[in-house]
Amino acid sequence: MKDTEQQQTQPGADAAAGGVQVDDLPVTTPLTNEQLDALKDKASKAEEYWDRLLRQTADFDNYKKRAAREKSDAIKYANEGLLQKLIPILDNFEAALAAVPTENATASAQSLQQGVSMIHSLLRNALLEAGLEEIDATNQVFDPNLHEAVSQKEPNEVADGHVVQQMRKGYKFRERLVRPASVVVAKKPSA
Repeated sequence: MKDTEQQQTQPGADAAAGGVQVDDLPVTTPLTNEQLDALKDKASKAEEYWDRLLRQTADFDNYKKRAAREKSDAIKYANEGLLQKLIPILDNFEAALAAVPTENATASAQSLQQGVSMIHSLLRNALLEAGLEEIDATNQVFDPNLHEAVSQKEPNEVADGHVVQQMRKGYKFRERLVRPASVVVAKKPSA
């Protein structure tokens, strides 16, 4: 009796392999050539749409990475414009200090020079703390990425391609060149 109950609860169980009931399977007819072509077209369009989705997903991921990188760079270099405006002021302070004679100066001229020197020092230290770096080019090998050659000189004591004189200081802001150093470069004496 138990066997008949099992057969009644699972019709077609003897024909089913893996739990599929034969009675529930639809009867299929062979596809016509038109139906096969339509199916192939739909499959190729599905592949095309899948490829397009993958490319757009990759493009969007690249966009998000680029936007994040640009945002971090914008934050990192936000003060660069301000520093570019302050560098000429620093140059003018240095020129003012170089123009004042230190010997035979009156007490008022010395106190004025001392005041200008203190202001220059405060401004320079504030800029250095903000991330500005001076480029010292004197006696260095000429580097077109950091230096701007304004002329050439034929000295005997400096090797060819080295900086003989720095005309104007150069500056970097967090690994980015703000202003190249203007330099005079040594060249071999002409024969």
